[in-house]
Amino acid sequence: MRTRFYALSILGLLISAGLTWLWYPAIVLLIAVVSVVALGIYDLTQTEHTIWRNFPVAGHGRWFMEWLRPMIYQYFIESETDGVPINRMFRSVVYQRAKGALDTVPLGTKMDTYRTGYEWMNHSLSACRGSDLEQHPRVRVGGPACKQPYDASIFNISAMSFGALSKNAILALNGGAKDGGFAHNTGEGGLSPYHLKNGGDIIWQIGTGYFGCRREDGTFAPDSFAEKAQLPNVKMIEIKLSQGAKPGHGGILPAAKNVPEIAEIRGVEPYTQVDSPPTHSAFSTPLELINFIAQLRELSGGKPIGFKLCLGNKREFVALCKAMAETGISPDFITVDGGEGGTGAAPLEYTNSVGTPLREGLAFVVDCLTGFGLKQHIAVIASGRVFSGFHLIRALALGADMVNTARGMMLALGCIQSLECNQNSCPTGVATQDPELYKALNIPSKRDRVASFHRGMVHAVVELLAASGLTSTDQIAREHVERRISAHATASYAELFPDVEPGALLKAPFPQRFEHMMENASAESFR
Repeated sequence: MRTRFYALSILGLLISAGLTWLWYPAIVLLIAVVSVVALGIYDLTQTEHTIWRNFPVAGHGRWFMEWLRPMIYQYFIESETDGVPINRMFRSVVYQRAKGALDTVPLGTKMDTYRTGYEWMNHSLSACRGSDLEQHPRVRVGGPACKQPYDASIFNISAMSFGALSKNAILALNGGAKDGGFAHNTGEGGLSPYHLKNGGDIIWQIGTGYFGCRREDGTFAPDSFAEKAQLPNVKMIEIKLSQGAKPGHGGILPAAKNVPEIAEIRGVEPYTQVDSPPTHSAFSTPLELINFIAQLRELSGGKPIGFKLCLGNKREFVALCKAMAETGISPDFITVDGGEGGTGAAPLEYTNSVGTPLREGLAFVVDCLTGFGLKQHIAVIASGRVFSGFHLIRALALGADMVNTARGMMLALGCIQSLECNQNSCPTGVATQDPELYKALNIPSKRDRVASFHRGMVHAVVELLAASGLTSTDQIAREHVERRISAHATASYAELFPDVEPGALLKAPFPQRFEHMMENASAESFR
């Protein structure tokens, strides 16, 4: 495909040269032809830009449009950021940190500080020096029943399956995780050789399809699970209950992406669309889920076991907490995915209108765990749109212990959000199984960018901590973040998301906002 675009570029130039032969000296045309040929050769041989390798010469048009777009917004479109769209601004931050480039900005804030929804972090007059703080803060994941706790980075790679992403993308992500000392979530597509090749720490996600630990009838296979879960690279196991992009729907792998290699790893027929069930077959009640967690912990040799969900019916999560309290069995971690999560294969209605947004869902989960006296043993992971150090701080302030990001890491790989993830035609080779596209994704270069993005994000968090006079991430509280709620009023997260007293949900009277859920939730049923 890339050579086709190169050939078309050369052909177009030659046609233009022929049509203008009478008006331009031959030497000028020769110089132009040689220049374009030289540019095409450079594009094909360089390793920094995948777009240029896949689309030599023609690919430079994308950078021209990138340069032109802010001016169009500035002069013709009223924007919240004075000419620079918010998503583009944060995308630029990711690119700059991934490349290790200067990420400071001139001329003050690019945000409209009087816009409803604007948020900021409160600094301190007794600020610390960032260099005096721990530069690589980590969080221990593992409760009393865990025999192999894991010291995780505060910032990790969120769930993205081999199948959704190319093998080169997986290799680059895991290599970056190895170099930077952070974890890489496999997504529900199974544990592939590309997740293991570079030796990066792995969070193995088990979805409703049980890919990688699946019997022929699609049910859970304990023996297959135990074999993989005890691999040294696998540090944690995550049961996926639901995801932010399409909660209550189940994963989707388009037929075009289900090539034979992926089908073999997942245990399915190749070139067929794979729709994971919306719910698990290994359990159907809160108590059964808790017992399944205990089973996986034993089969894995005592590694941290947790689950991921996008919060839906709040009563169901209360039922889960009741099951934990009744049995004395709890997960080692819970990942909270926001309803604004993104994927390339999700129905529009699910993407836009199903699932609790991250901040509300995260605050509720943390409050429930605190109210049941469970939070001290369970690490909470926030998973959502995280592009800057402030985004990470904001999640920590709401009670998260660590944060995962998928989109930020995809951008670090070179994703340009071309919106072709579900068509197997991703031009950057990130979200495609077309070898003509993904072979242009240079693994060593992108591996370095993933590690660099992680390093820049953690450094930014440490600097923000110091500016607030804090010395560790567990000191961040809801009072440290403010939000504009109208043109004339602001409120802290402590006011917007009031804390629950530890143990407040263990006996009546319950806090008023929990009364109805506590009366109707049962450990025996999700319904």
